[in-house]
Amino acid sequence: MKIGLVQLNPIIGDFGKNCAKICEWAGRAKKEGCSLVIFPELAISGYPPQDLLERKGFLEAGEQALSDLIGDIPDLDVLLGCVERRGGERGKPLYNSAVVVRNKKIVFRARKRLLPSYDVFDETRYFEPGSPSEIYELEGHHFCVTVCEDAWRHEVKDYEVKPVADVFTTAVRKGLTIDGIINISASPFQIDKEVVRRSVFREICEKHTTPFLYCNQVGGQDSLLFDGRSLAMDRTGKIIAQAMGFEEDLVVINTSDWKGDIPGAMQVAPEAAVYDALVMGVRDYVTKCGFSSAVLGLSGGIDSALTAAIAVDALGAENVLGVALPSPYSSADSLEDAKELAANLGCNFEVIPIEDLFTGFKKSLAPLFKDKDEDLTEQNIQARIRGNLLMALSNKFGHLLLATGNKSEMAVGYCTLYGDMSGGLAVISDVPKQLVYELSHYVNRNGIKIPHRTITKAPTAELKPGQRDQDDLPPYEILDQILELHLEGGEGVEKIVDRGFEKPMVRDILRRVRLNEYKRKQAPMGLKVTTKAFGYGRRFPNVQNFQQ
Repeated sequence: MKIGLVQLNPIIGDFGKNCAKICEWAGRAKKEGCSLVIFPELAISGYPPQDLLERKGFLEAGEQALSDLIGDIPDLDVLLGCVERRGGERGKPLYNSAVVVRNKKIVFRARKRLLPSYDVFDETRYFEPGSPSEIYELEGHHFCVTVCEDAWRHEVKDYEVKPVADVFTTAVRKGLTIDGIINISASPFQIDKEVVRRSVFREICEKHTTPFLYCNQVGGQDSLLFDGRSLAMDRTGKIIAQAMGFEEDLVVINTSDWKGDIPGAMQVAPEAAVYDALVMGVRDYVTKCGFSSAVLGLSGGIDSALTAAIAVDALGAENVLGVALPSPYSSADSLEDAKELAANLGCNFEVIPIEDLFTGFKKSLAPLFKDKDEDLTEQNIQARIRGNLLMALSNKFGHLLLATGNKSEMAVGYCTLYGDMSGGLAVISDVPKQLVYELSHYVNRNGIKIPHRTITKAPTAELKPGQRDQDDLPPYEILDQILELHLEGGEGVEKIVDRGFEKPMVRDILRRVRLNEYKRKQAPMGLKVTTKAFGYGRRFPNVQNFQQ
């Protein structure tokens, strides 16, 4: 028997388009001779629909879409994820379900039992856990069907319920043998998560000596990036088939030959995976929001250069406008580097000097600022002039403005509200500075796109004479280590100091992180690539004074 795994890139709430894709890919699977085709978690609505699940119209539209789909799909079993309403006065009103459609009716259901409520997940807000699943049967084959988190019980230690083991217990009681474990998923990308996934799935295969089929969502959805990478493992946990990363794809597996191995499967370099994820994230966010082009400021620095390279790969060079906005403190080198970058990438390029505007601002403020020395205020005015000009271009020409700040800057507040933080999408706001350098070298792997001088020169905002980032910050290689321990590891001052870092420096960095929460709450949405990004997966109050 042939089984197809189809990783879809849905648009949340676009039931018509999502169902049309399901029908199209099911048709392809049918032509490949598949008896069963599997789609991801919540394939009809897209994941995660969040508070749309609290709208009656959304639920009704989803139910109608499923009803229409049942009548349209080809003659084979189709397993997909959908929202189902449940009865009863107690508990949550919905299930996160996997259903099998056969001969224009639903013949099997499995409801998600483990509902994550950590990091970016909030499923207990909407869904009720399902009961132990029955066994899905097709052409003499018996399958354990699970939904995403149900396969992660051994990795997430908080769960008492054992969804996979319970199905095997049912099989023993009925005298049946499970021929395969199916997991439909919407599992977001983050650095090195693929390694963890494979370890989790391999453990399941080894524990139950049973093949494993994993079908994951693909595409960008707000800040979340879904990498796809659907796969099949044999009973020993060796990968026998795999889908592409960051693209829609169909993989076909034949159950008559569960054996095999793909040496080095999924062994993609971390910087390549992150770069591909960011390109996909920009493309999907821009296009799914109804834009077709982007604009960004080009300072001649590495952050804006990397963002421009990502945007060009995502949207095409003709759809990206880079703008240099030199101030009195901008060096000639910076303008040259910005111009060279745009030429290398082939994108549109303009120069708008801001010196006259800056002079006008200072003149207007002079009566109030008399007897006051220039300080951070004047630096921020320059950044805000640039933000206003870029937003004007965005409004006038319909470009989405891309912010270019990195995670290290965002963490310590080394950024200006309504200035360089302006924009509709913060492309690299979850990329630490050291990773910015690695990604920039990756961009240049086949030839120079980002100018050599842009990568090698000392980072600077060029908002005052002779300014350098590290006049005010520790070296980025140190700053990034401390930030990772604090933001992703959850460690406080003393434990970080125990790692060999100077206590005054650690206290200062953590103080900056705490004090700049209000800035990050007003920042554009960013694309998540680390285990803990700024955004709705990280929930801290603006006003607090916990200093450990």
